[in-house]
Amino acid sequence: MAFFDNDLNSNLEKEGRAEALAKVTGGGKYSAEYKTENITYAVIVGSTVASGKITGIDVADAMLADGVLEIMTHHNKPTVASLASEEKIKESRIGLPVLHTDSIYFKGQPVAVVIAKTLEEAQYAASLVKTLYQQTKANVDFKNTHSLVPLKNEGKERGNIENWKNSAFNLEEEYHIEGEVHHPMEMHATIAIWNGDDKLILYDKNQGVNGVQNTVGKLFGLQTKNIEVITEFMGGGFGSGLRVWPNTILAIMAAKKVNRPVKLMLTRNQMSCLVGYRPESWQKVKLGADASGKFTGLLHDSKNTTSLYENFLENITRISRLAYGFENLKTQMATVPLNLSTPTWMRGPGECTGAFALESAIDELCFTMNKDPLAIRLQNLSDVKDPETGKDWSTNFIRECMEKGAEKIGWNERNLKPRQKKDGDWLIGYGMGIGMWTAGRGKASAALEMDIDGNIVVKTAMTDIGTGTGTSMRNIVHEITGVPLNKIKIDLGKSTLPQAPSQGGSRGLSSISASSNAIAETLKSELIAYAAKINPEFKNLIPSNIILTDSAVQIKNTSTSVSFQKIFSENKLTVIEVEETTEPGALQKNFAFASGAAHFCRVKVNELTGKVKIDRFVSFVDGGKIVSEKPAKNQVIGAVVGGTGMALMEEMRIDKRIGALVAEDLAGYHFAVNADVPIIEVDFINKPDFNLNASGAKGLGEVGIIGSAAAIANAIFNATGKRFRNLPITPDKILKG
Repeated sequence: MAFFDNDLNSNLEKEGRAEALAKVTGGGKYSAEYKTENITYAVIVGSTVASGKITGIDVADAMLADGVLEIMTHHNKPTVASLASEEKIKESRIGLPVLHTDSIYFKGQPVAVVIAKTLEEAQYAASLVKTLYQQTKANVDFKNTHSLVPLKNEGKERGNIENWKNSAFNLEEEYHIEGEVHHPMEMHATIAIWNGDDKLILYDKNQGVNGVQNTVGKLFGLQTKNIEVITEFMGGGFGSGLRVWPNTILAIMAAKKVNRPVKLMLTRNQMSCLVGYRPESWQKVKLGADASGKFTGLLHDSKNTTSLYENFLENITRISRLAYGFENLKTQMATVPLNLSTPTWMRGPGECTGAFALESAIDELCFTMNKDPLAIRLQNLSDVKDPETGKDWSTNFIRECMEKGAEKIGWNERNLKPRQKKDGDWLIGYGMGIGMWTAGRGKASAALEMDIDGNIVVKTAMTDIGTGTGTSMRNIVHEITGVPLNKIKIDLGKSTLPQAPSQGGSRGLSSISASSNAIAETLKSELIAYAAKINPEFKNLIPSNIILTDSAVQIKNTSTSVSFQKIFSENKLTVIEVEETTEPGALQKNFAFASGAAHFCRVKVNELTGKVKIDRFVSFVDGGKIVSEKPAKNQVIGAVVGGTGMALMEEMRIDKRIGALVAEDLAGYHFAVNADVPIIEVDFINKPDFNLNASGAKGLGEVGIIGSAAAIANAIFNATGKRFRNLPITPDKILKG
């Protein structure tokens, strides 16, 4: 079954998910679910130490186990050309040179891969592999290491710190956030199939098939046209699917080794260390304001975890350059290399982490000044010009988000002084935080096919990671052409389709929506040309003059039409195909672009147990034109749930004695579930930004999480009078104060 290739439903609604039927009936295939002949199964054997060198691997017992075909180690692996030497490894920028080194950088690092006829046989044999190490002392202690790493200037400094050191009000505080694991429901999996020595098919969980195609091509010396990557359905990614990880490389190597298709799926424990995570971080914020509440300056420092073999800088301080008009601003950053795997982008990368410190510091300074945090934020917004570039914002409705969100939550009921509202044993408090993200778009292609019955298939290589991309493309084509929803299908997530960027960074829809607009307009133009050969009344018409029905092209506000049947038969057509590529143009250089959100939260904190209950959460979002409201709301709701986990429960626990992650499964790693959140109330400004693209849509996947953790932390302070600068805020911390 192809993606979204469902029986057409005559009762389709615009807000209904295009892929819903395939998902709920089990018809949609995820990366590990494709059937292929002669399949074999691969299981990764991870290192049991966090630092050292491999001195020996004993696979004798494992090779005797039933069903075992091969065991791959650094001694007998197929050599990947781009990982063949230290110099080539650096050039490849792939990160971990998996099975091409005897060095151990973190616990769980792949040291062998067992390939067997069944999964059970591979799992059993993997348990028999014995690895010997020359172990060295591992360091996984971020808290006691980051002070040893010097900060470096990052970004353009504005003004001078001397200009505001004597401000009427000053705040200087440090903030700490534990690392977080992505843990999407679908674990990462790859099926690799070689066809000869130079052709490869990959069913792979990722957020961009063309990105995987390009990376794998460079690694293995293959032409990209000979690599087919398929990701039709995806069970969550949150950023973990934005790059090629060891499991994909190992599956390709294993398939080459046994000359058979190989399926490799990570375990839940392996998900904790092999596909990235939000790094642990430290921040220091120094913030000043004059007597009126105008911000005088900001110094924002940050450090984050990285691995020993690859540098990952999360750009935590980038958020400080977006929303507020700091005339004096300096940001500094650094990374702290440890015996852990490489972190990666996690929803709202950098900005999400930085917003917690910035928005918490603003709230704390407002308390010192005895001023309303909403009023101070509104006073200091830079919503006319981008404070970083000086360019006019194309559109920026963050002020309206704040005003409407405050009205909806009942912000006027909030007391400046904490611990003023109570319901039995529950203290009640209000908090807010804002989020901003640079709205952008990339080069993207889409195609459209129409048959004689007026059925349309819209195509792109872009993967729908659960964001409703397919639904939005369908809705755009429907809105522009008039073709009924039940006659439009979607085909996406395959590298053989028109190329498109990865789905991430809130740029997916803003990129592909422009191409969707273009193919709809081009289809109308072509139909006008064909119809004009049959009926002269269609000559010299433009696309806006016509509408497509379920069976004909019709001049608007008239009964004049030409049927599709007649157009196809008289022009000897079997199918009408159009393809368009769109990309940012000169107009995008003239403006600055941003999406924004204002988050308001009311919490209840139990004085006896320390339990935090989010009583109400309101998010008002500026995401340009909302093409599909229900998927858009789903995006923001999911992001707020992520922010809730960040604020109250999520943390990578690390045993510093042995350098190992603990609680690396869904039982031990706590994240927010339905019982932890209220009905999250999401509203949109819904004003288009046509300077960004023809649809007017801006990305909104990131802004739902940016600032939401700060809103919760600020509400907890308003309820309890206790300020928490370290996340997560667990009940024991609240009771200790």
